[in-house]
Amino acid sequence: MSAPLEVEPGASSAQPDAILEGVGKIEGRSLWQISWMRLKRDKVAIGGGVVVVLLILVAIFAPLLCKLVGVTPNDFHQDLVDPSRQVPLGRFGGISWDHPLGVEPLNGRDIFARIVYGARISLLIAFLATLLSVVIGVVMGIVAGYFGGWIDSLISRLMDIFLAFPLVLFALALVGAVPDTLLGLTGDALRVGLIVFIIGFFSWPYIGRIIRGQTLSLREREFVDAARSLGARRPYILFTELLPNLIAPILVYATLLIPTNVLFEAGLSYLGVGVRPPTASWGDMLSIAAKWYAVDPWYMISPGLAIFITVLAFNLFGDGLRDALDPRSR
Repeated sequence: MSAPLEVEPGASSAQPDAILEGVGKIEGRSLWQISWMRLKRDKVAIGGGVVVVLLILVAIFAPLLCKLVGVTPNDFHQDLVDPSRQVPLGRFGGISWDHPLGVEPLNGRDIFARIVYGARISLLIAFLATLLSVVIGVVMGIVAGYFGGWIDSLISRLMDIFLAFPLVLFALALVGAVPDTLLGLTGDALRVGLIVFIIGFFSWPYIGRIIRGQTLSLREREFVDAARSLGARRPYILFTELLPNLIAPILVYATLLIPTNVLFEAGLSYLGVGVRPPTASWGDMLSIAAKWYAVDPWYMISPGLAIFITVLAFNLFGDGLRDALDPRSR
């Protein structure tokens, strides 16, 4: 048998303050701090977030970048195009020190400059359309989930109608029928506003359904009952008690909705109903490249990679943000 443990006199009377002597002050952490710690551990999501920030900076400082490189998006360089074959001189689309990504066939416009300026159009439309759809979807979803009854049934059936709507066909018909001037807008401003309206107004049910389901769960919680018992009015409960608890799912699904809108804008521009030339757009660049695919597929690589990297970065960041804000979703 082992020897009994000897206890020194007075050791059993040690006070908690003496035991914790030298330990620093313990501070509590908010849910957002805990979520940020989880997100930092996800290196893939952080990488996607870094790429997203870089893309936004590229879009904002597009004129400065093009000025530093010495290129412009709409200037023709006919001297760099073979007059007989109408393709750039040299290999790989005419890549050179003056034109890092080459030039387009037929007209010789610089691809790098058009990629950079195309980021402005794609991200601008994607962000504005997402903002519009989030605002409408959150308001409709929270109202439907909280009030229930015939209001919930009416909004839910409206969501079903919008989800079944042939959006692409409607966009093609509407953009083609709109005049050159409408509500004081002309040119690119009119096209951008029209595309933002089409994408944002008809895609709100996707986030509206999510917010409705979350609201159905939150309205039965104790803090909502406490607000009712204190005489709080419905607008106060909706936008002061419920809305702050919906910020996490709103952020997550907004980041996942942005790449969808980038693809939709590129698809409209590819079909010729996006922004009008010569304004640079990734979808329009793919449309031009598709006509020369049989001659040289090189021209599809740059705009295709730009769309691919943008969508992938937003999706990776959105997935990581979802796991950080709601670990149970894994």
